[in-house]
Amino acid sequence: MKTCAASKRSNQLMNTLPGDDVRQIMWRFSDRYDLQMVVQSTRMVARGLVASMVANGARNTHDWTPEKASILTAFDEAGLTQVFMDPSEGGFIEGPKNLALALVAFELAWVDGGAATSSLASNLGLSPIHEKGTPEQRHKYMSMAVPPQPGEDRKIKRGAFALTEPLPFVGVDTGVVSGKLRVVSWEEGQEPMLQVEKRGRFITNMGFADFVTAAVDSDDERIKGSCMVVFEADDPGLFDRGTPTRKLVHQLSSTRDPAFNLTIPADRIIGGYTVKDGKIIPNYSHSEIIESVFRRTRVPVGIMSSAKLLSAPEPIIRYHRQRFRGGPSVSPGSPRFDLGLQQKEDCLQRLVDVWAAGEAGGSLGFYSARLFDEFDMIEKEKEKLFAEQGIKGRAQIKVFREAQAGALEYLEMKAGPVPEEKMARFEELKNDTLTQFLIMDSLANVFCPAGKLWNTGHGATILREAVSLMGGYGITEDCPGFLGQKWMDAQLEATYEGPEAVQRRQLSITMTNELFLFQFRQWIKDLRKIATTHPDSGACTLASAMHLWMWTLEYLQNAVDADGKALFHGSRHGVVFPFADALCWLLASRAQILDMLELEKRGPENPVVAEGLDGFVNFFSGLCRVRAARTAGEVGRICAELAYGYHPHPCWEDEENENCFEGEYLDALDTIMPGIASYGRGFGNTIEQDGTHISRAGPCATSCRSGFVKLRARLDVCLTGSRRSKDRAAAALAQVMIPEALDYPR
Repeated sequence: MKTCAASKRSNQLMNTLPGDDVRQIMWRFSDRYDLQMVVQSTRMVARGLVASMVANGARNTHDWTPEKASILTAFDEAGLTQVFMDPSEGGFIEGPKNLALALVAFELAWVDGGAATSSLASNLGLSPIHEKGTPEQRHKYMSMAVPPQPGEDRKIKRGAFALTEPLPFVGVDTGVVSGKLRVVSWEEGQEPMLQVEKRGRFITNMGFADFVTAAVDSDDERIKGSCMVVFEADDPGLFDRGTPTRKLVHQLSSTRDPAFNLTIPADRIIGGYTVKDGKIIPNYSHSEIIESVFRRTRVPVGIMSSAKLLSAPEPIIRYHRQRFRGGPSVSPGSPRFDLGLQQKEDCLQRLVDVWAAGEAGGSLGFYSARLFDEFDMIEKEKEKLFAEQGIKGRAQIKVFREAQAGALEYLEMKAGPVPEEKMARFEELKNDTLTQFLIMDSLANVFCPAGKLWNTGHGATILREAVSLMGGYGITEDCPGFLGQKWMDAQLEATYEGPEAVQRRQLSITMTNELFLFQFRQWIKDLRKIATTHPDSGACTLASAMHLWMWTLEYLQNAVDADGKALFHGSRHGVVFPFADALCWLLASRAQILDMLELEKRGPENPVVAEGLDGFVNFFSGLCRVRAARTAGEVGRICAELAYGYHPHPCWEDEENENCFEGEYLDALDTIMPGIASYGRGFGNTIEQDGTHISRAGPCATSCRSGFVKLRARLDVCLTGSRRSKDRAAAALAQVMIPEALDYPR
């Protein structure tokens, strides 16, 4: 058996913690001065005012106090409130802003999740108007939500987003809306006046919101279906902010259970409406608006949890090194004084796991943010095209279905050399709006729920590990870096904008899109190539794990359980939900590897980074390999449980037979689980090294041995070297230089 070529880089260790120059390269904003200034402005607020408030106990009350309200003023003065707006509305960033908003959330959550939520919730209140509002609605509400300029005689207006309702109404199931909308009056030639009734639960920003965007359903035969509306605090009727929610986390955001019973004009229906046969027909249902909103706003929520993880290494390292500096027998320069707990391998290796998880989550989150910046532009082109052609509602589905074949054709041509005779067709598809929209849409529909699910769910689990590395200190208010509070805050982030079940349900549908799966297979091929030049990156391990996932998907889609019931079905959450989890692990690890490669490629261009580039690349490469190995373990476990777990247990007649994984053993597996050892529909007949070959011949007639058993064995072998990489990363943590103290309280 051949071994991969060794890396040609030096063995230099990372000398300092990665700074802004490194992050700007890895997260692709080194050429965006506007975003760099946003990061600095946000950091000043987060590590100044917000950190001081947390250290002084501002989190110890549920009420929205004047002290907490000062955060909003700080956001305004630092320019953070305007990040969401276009220049014509009082903002300063032109074009898509998903990456910008993700960076703001990251910097705020580095210190406190509640402060980050206050910022995000203001944008969330505007998002329905931003995504689907009429031009008039956008201009009015986006402009009033920016701080007044010198000479303007007005106050800033702040918004809230009201979707969640008291049990048992809208929550996880956004289709069950109890809020009602009725016609109060409708005079000839006048705007209809509507009565809106809405009760909310866990609504953020309600302690100070001046307007609310809310989901409601028709309770009048003169209004068709559901919609979203805007109502303001001074509208006639009841605008009750409700009592503060007695939450244990995110105390620097205002959360209440409000009640509304107001009269508003019909032009407050978000996106406008038409009148047909005496009925008001909203242009968008509440579900259409919410889908458009959440597919973007869930990305920065996921990044918040990753920011917490990446904030943990510095205070943990400091705590470990200073742990034994008391007493007369410990002198400066001795290993006990300089290293403290870091003399032992355990704390170093566990911290490597924490850091690697944070890197993977950050990479996945920022990859998704950049993806949505690209997607926003093509989506606007699509909407313009449909508007020009008068294509609405279900007619769009028909158009997309017809364009699907062209999108797949484009991906197939893009994957290999394009023959001269097909170049014209390739360019046609490359410049076709619907083709490019469908390709980007297939990715967006996966990466949004994947980042939200994995970053917050797995992130919360790893944050517990980070807290434990601080000993008893970790669960005190005095814990450096506020790690205890961050761990608790992460529990809410896993639920915010839809709990894990919502994300898994969406993934179970979108991850089988043929356009996504074609690109997924190409990623396997790309990772095999990366592995030849970067054997220490974990790319080969990840490619093998992706290969196993792809094979298992095709097997599950065509297999039945012992009772003859289909395994892969939307209602079988025991199958599709864990399988969606496995995909998230893969996507995060791949994004992490791509960020490391970007640093290696672009690092020499920055003199600050270039000096210690080998050390940074070695360290991040080691983290990639550690995370790829962990991913392989999770994916292998999940795939094995699903492939084997719905069939009878085999009888082991000869436990000592060293050839039990050959011949009769595999035949026995095929007997109780048809195709598990030789399944060939997707990858069985021939498995190329890059894992991308697809055979459509059906189950392998010759009982070839290239099914799940061999793929799993290959994956296990790909773990070789991963623990050595972990040792090297741990060695870097034992000698990396850190500041004398955190740059924010505690």
